[in-house]
Amino acid sequence: MRAIEITQPGPADVLKLCERPMPEPKAGELLIKVHAAGINRPDVLQRTGNYPVPKSASDLPGLEVAGEVVGGDLEGSGFRLGDMVCGLAQGGGYAEYCTVPAPQCLPIPKGMDPIEAASLPETFFTVWSNVFDRCHLAPGETLLVQGGTSGIGVTAIQIAAALGHRVFATAGSDEKARACEVLGAERGINYKTEDFGQVVKEATDGKGVDVILDMVGGDYTEREIRCLADDGRLVFIALLGGNKATVSLGQILLRRLTVTGSTLRPRPVAFKAAIAQQLRERVWPLLESGKIKPVIYQVFNLEEAAKAHELMESSQHIGKIVLKVV
Repeated sequence: MRAIEITQPGPADVLKLCERPMPEPKAGELLIKVHAAGINRPDVLQRTGNYPVPKSASDLPGLEVAGEVVGGDLEGSGFRLGDMVCGLAQGGGYAEYCTVPAPQCLPIPKGMDPIEAASLPETFFTVWSNVFDRCHLAPGETLLVQGGTSGIGVTAIQIAAALGHRVFATAGSDEKARACEVLGAERGINYKTEDFGQVVKEATDGKGVDVILDMVGGDYTEREIRCLADDGRLVFIALLGGNKATVSLGQILLRRLTVTGSTLRPRPVAFKAAIAQQLRERVWPLLESGKIKPVIYQVFNLEEAAKAHELMESSQHIGKIVLKVV
């Protein structure tokens, strides 16, 4: 099969088209003929040597795919040969074939094509796990999303808004801030020209937000703690701004704040299966009704993976970048 491999740690041009043997599915895994694969920030970190690959995972990049079930352990999976699915892979998505644990697969939402579906798993699993499971965003509560036009951002805004929450989001330009509002944010905040903490405090009559989804860390942390509501929760899913911060522990103590974080890739299949079930019950109907829509910024052919990575690193995109395989 054709695949994209990381020839050595480095810039985008270390991604090269190659020939690899087809992967062999293990017990509990499906073999998927990949039609499209999503590009995610962890792929870039893996390429640069800054994201360790689990021992059992493929060395090929790619954490989400959509395509046709063509083999694997079908018994008890709920899927049949020929079914069109999207799935959260352990790696190996930048290829013509990929194995994915069956519990981490979902049917492609009705009315959606594989390119759209390939943009869903990594961000939807991550957002649901962190915002709704870990931080327990409850009815009537508010959410602040840092990086609102990233793949994670557009997903978090849409899910939370569709479920009736007030959402605020930061972005790096006025254009991107307005894009957040089109997606459902009450207020898009240009973090280069506005103080997101002040904007949030004013919009919530001084209360602050209940949950913050953050991929920045660093010096954002103290500002985020100060714009949380009492009993608020701050969750880190990446540390693009640095992994160290000075914070006011007194704020955490006096206002009963929770500061947490998580990574998804190392978690066991059973953990991800539970997220998949929640998505199928709570979010897939919103996708099929059109209340939530995939946001695809650009599609590249498989052999153009290096260009796709360059675009992601430029941060010019709004939404997801996808590789077309078939």
